[in-house]
Amino acid sequence: MKRKWKIRNPQFRAFLYLLPALSVIAVFQFYPVLKSFFMGFYTKFDYLTDTVEAVGLDNFLYVLKDPEFALAMKNTAVFAVISVPLGIITALVFALILNSNIRFQKFFRSAYFLPFVTSMTAVAVVWRWMLNKDYGMVNALLSVLGMPKVAWLTDAQMTIPILIVLSVWKGLGYKIIILLAALQGVDERYVKAGRMDGAGSFRRICYIILPILRPTILFLSVTSLIGAFKIFDEVYIMYGQKPGPLQSGLTIVYYIFDKFYRHWEFTTASAAAFLLFLVILFFTLLQFLFSSERRKS
Repeated sequence: MKRKWKIRNPQFRAFLYLLPALSVIAVFQFYPVLKSFFMGFYTKFDYLTDTVEAVGLDNFLYVLKDPEFALAMKNTAVFAVISVPLGIITALVFALILNSNIRFQKFFRSAYFLPFVTSMTAVAVVWRWMLNKDYGMVNALLSVLGMPKVAWLTDAQMTIPILIVLSVWKGLGYKIIILLAALQGVDERYVKAGRMDGAGSFRRICYIILPILRPTILFLSVTSLIGAFKIFDEVYIMYGQKPGPLQSGLTIVYYIFDKFYRHWEFTTASAAAFLLFLVILFFTLLQFLFSSERRKS
């Protein structure tokens, strides 16, 4: 008769269940991250034989002095600073409307969530067609209204605004769903008490609903900021694998992609990727610090 082995320690048993998934994560996520981090310090490196002859900070110094990296940082920062709060405010307005008793509520919720589940590649291709100067739908509508055509995709000043509008529209459904879930947890007694005290709709939103939604808004701010700093697909597809006219759409991730895949400067790309990680970490910690300070006060 065969003897069955039983693991009595529940923590060790749980670890064994998680071991296959942890192994995959370690091989395909943790190891590449650590490898790229250490590669940023390689100053003399043979990628064919994977031999390192010298290490130092030259790659980081080169990236910090590179005008293209400064431009990429500027474009990404402008995009993030405008798109993140604009997206959250827009989603909050629609969430408050959808949380009220309006007709076709389920239809509108599905309609707003549909762009989020659509592939960014497909969305960018459609937007590229819509914004085409000669046969795009947007310029066709402008012609009907008697307005001149606009060179949406060839005007450098229009690049960041287009990316902001696309980002807000694409992520609107996800933010609305998260905010709607948070609004369902708002105790109606607080809202009724504010109404009985004579507080209008705007004051109830500012002094009752928003303080309750603060953790949710913080979560959306952090995740949206991380996503904004990783913008790449929209630029790559809409502008024909180029960083926009006059590099107006050059972002940090596009800079890393360009150094890694086109110029084969692997160590430079690794250093830029680590700097991007530090930037995201800094703003994330800053948001958490600001939120904790406000909670204490």
